[in-house]
Amino acid sequence: MALVIDLKPGEKILIGDAVITNDKHRTRLHIAGDSPILREKDVLQESAADTPCKKIYLLIQCMYLARNPREYFEKYFDLVREVQTASPSSMVFFMQINEYIIEGVYYKAMKIGKQLIAHEQELIENAA
Repeated sequence: MALVIDLKPGEKILIGDAVITNDKHRTRLHIAGDSPILREKDVLQESAADTPCKKIYLLIQCMYLARNPREYFEKYFDLVREVQTASPSSMVFFMQINEYIIEGVYYKAMKIGKQLIAHEQELIENAA
């Protein structure tokens, strides 16, 4: 079954290592295959990865898009250890993310990564 994606005017989507930009009109795409697909709203630019949990999300995103995801494992697990030491309450997120990474289900890991970023923001706000 094909994935159906509706794109707004000017919206971008990544399919594999290609960036596709929609024209001036809404577009509906039917995509079949196993290439990684990311909507623009799910893409975190490296310059925006300004917190530890955003850096973790960026690494998971790189794993999802990479031909060899394992090249990001060492950086990811090193950063996870640092964050868990500073914030033990993040453990519940990492248990889920790590399970998805081990299974090679990086898109689902990214979804939990977004929840981790929200948790981090909440901790920052509570500390202020």
